[in-house]
Amino acid sequence: MKNSPKSGIMTRRAFLKRGGAAIFSAGMLTSGYAWLWEPRQLEVIRLTLRCSRLPAVFDGLVIAQFSDLHLGFHSRESDIVQLAEAVEAESPDMICFTGDAVDSGTDAMPDYIPVLSSMKADLGKYAILGNHDYLVHPDHVKDMLHMAGFKVLRNEHALVDHQGESIAVVGLDDQLMGQPDPEQGLRDVPEGLFTLLMMHEPDYADTAALYPFDLQISGHSHGGQVRLPFLGALLTPPGSRRYIMGKYAVGDRSMPLYVNRGIGETHLPVRFLCKPELTIFTLKAVNS
Repeated sequence: MKNSPKSGIMTRRAFLKRGGAAIFSAGMLTSGYAWLWEPRQLEVIRLTLRCSRLPAVFDGLVIAQFSDLHLGFHSRESDIVQLAEAVEAESPDMICFTGDAVDSGTDAMPDYIPVLSSMKADLGKYAILGNHDYLVHPDHVKDMLHMAGFKVLRNEHALVDHQGESIAVVGLDDQLMGQPDPEQGLRDVPEGLFTLLMMHEPDYADTAALYPFDLQISGHSHGGQVRLPFLGALLTPPGSRRYIMGKYAVGDRSMPLYVNRGIGETHLPVRFLCKPELTIFTLKAVNS
């Protein structure tokens, strides 16, 4: 078979990425900036979303989302204390953790349970598991998150009640290591109820948009963990190739998706132009 005319020719974008990666590796990584400084610089992102099905009594609902702790991989207690203090300062009504509590083992996680337990929210704390949690011991991770006060959702939902009205929080299994089942997660959710989806991998939004979810929140990507000006993320994992960080509108009905950059790191203990993130959502009823 003959090679195509472009066979063996590096595209301009690929050339720039490789060259940029080489410059980055030689410069910023060795300087220690991406290793010692930026991973400690938690950024709080505040976002207001108007939701057509949100009951009026939930108008102004504040949700704190964090993701990808990767405890045990160069994690420090001071970083999680900083996160807990930032959550407390926002006084959220709900807290959502979107997976990857641990990195490659569970030995470190018990030391962090008191800090995770200190996070408070009147309408509950909810969590899902990520691919790293499944790689180690998902049931053990689930038990420890439960000890920290989180309700872990695996293809199931929780109804959140407030002043006689309800909304639903659905958590699905990990896309890469589990078996996500949106129909199971939505089973017995009353028709027309505002429904928040927690799903570790953001690219699953293409499937989620086919179901009656009002908002999907995800993590997994770390925002690429290393980003370069004009080029963006140098590398993202499977499950986050299309949606990498920030807000998107997905599918024919433009389902909102938000991708959190995460707290910890994996593979390399570095971040560059991609600070760890705590996201604070304020949900507003359309008619408020």
